Amino acid sequence: MSKKTVVLAYSGGLDTSCILVWLKDQGYDVIAYMANIGQDEDFEAARKKAESLGAKKVFVEDLRADFVTNFIWPAVQANAIYEDRYLLGTSLARPCIARRQVEIAQREGAHFVSHGATGKGNDQIRFELTFYALYPEVEIISPWRIPEFYERFSGRKELMTYAQKRGIPVPVTPKAPWSMDANLMHISYESGILENPKTHAPADLYLMTKNPEDSPNVPDVLEIEFKNGIPVKVTNIKEGISKATPVDVFLYLNEIGGKHGVGRIDIVENRFIGMKSRGIYETPGGTILLQAHLDIETFTMDKEVRRIKQGLGIKFSELVYNGFWDSPECEFVRHCIAKSQENVEGKVQLSVFKGHSYILGRESPKSLYNEELVSMNVQGDYDPCDASGFIKINAVRLREHHRLQGSSNSKQ
Repeated sequence: MSKKTVVLAYSGGLDTSCILVWLKDQGYDVIAYMANIGQDEDFEAARKKAESLGAKKVFVEDLRADFVTNFIWPAVQANAIYEDRYLLGTSLARPCIARRQVEIAQREGAHFVSHGATGKGNDQIRFELTFYALYPEVEIISPWRIPEFYERFSGRKELMTYAQKRGIPVPVTPKAPWSMDANLMHISYESGILENPKTHAPADLYLMTKNPEDSPNVPDVLEIEFKNGIPVKVTNIKEGISKATPVDVFLYLNEIGGKHGVGRIDIVENRFIGMKSRGIYETPGGTILLQAHLDIETFTMDKEVRRIKQGLGIKFSELVYNGFWDSPECEFVRHCIAKSQENVEGKVQLSVFKGHSYILGRESPKSLYNEELVSMNVQGDYDPCDASGFIKINAVRLREHHRLQGSSNSKQ
């Protein structure tokens, strides 16, 4: 193939449709690539649209199982959460998408890749760090960082005008006054009217979750089974419904969580590029899994191992958010976290109700919980007198600190 072949991450929307035609205007043969990661999209219509716009080839890749198994599950094992609130739905999807884009480029002999991420956001970094890590000699075309492009297309109005002139089908329904990114794990909303951090999210913004006020008045009781820190089965105890494949497990947790309004957050976060941004997220299944995994992990993991692992989880979250999934340090951290999960096995029962999930109980063949040892009614293999020495040893440091403080104060 020609060295002027480019593989474009194509969504079927206005931006990437205009980019496809613009790339052709620049003399490139364009291969359009669409990733199915669980978003609500008519992929066949998008394929036909790309072909009609002159794409030399179109690849529509179903990455849902890959996304859950190789990206979401490691995040569950890590209890991954960025800045204490964001469950990384978009951050995890980008390396999944970019990896397959690289595979297609290498297979098709394309020396260029392109995407429609803006020049202010995190996604440009996540895509491009993955591209360079896996295909070091690749050349990247990022139109929203090319002055010739962004000065010509300063807003949606200019894109619409270009589309009409070039025969690109334009949306027939009004665009929502915010931007949205959806995948199997979550939906994120930002930009537009949401850029004012004081503006309340409109009631019709949320697409995955019901308003908790309008959710059912009867809870769903679930049992989630874990092995090696990964959910392998979910059962609705009242309804007798069970799901056991990775995608089915996650989709069912989305369904139950969405039904009860679980997983909504409205936050201001710190982008890697250096600015703060306001984002609204819906992550129903991920929110339920975080709480269930935290519970079974604490039940089965040694205290000091878990303390180290907590720090690794924070580091993992930062690396993923910043786009370093394919870095050696992230690979190392993932390996350490996976090692920590070898005994994280068992079942957690919880109630999902009115915007929250509530732990009801847990069991595990590898539990470190000793009921006899901890009981207030049975002494077990524990001598209470030993606590006296334990307390005194721990008090040595405190006594010395306050002795010194008292000595210093008396000299003043």
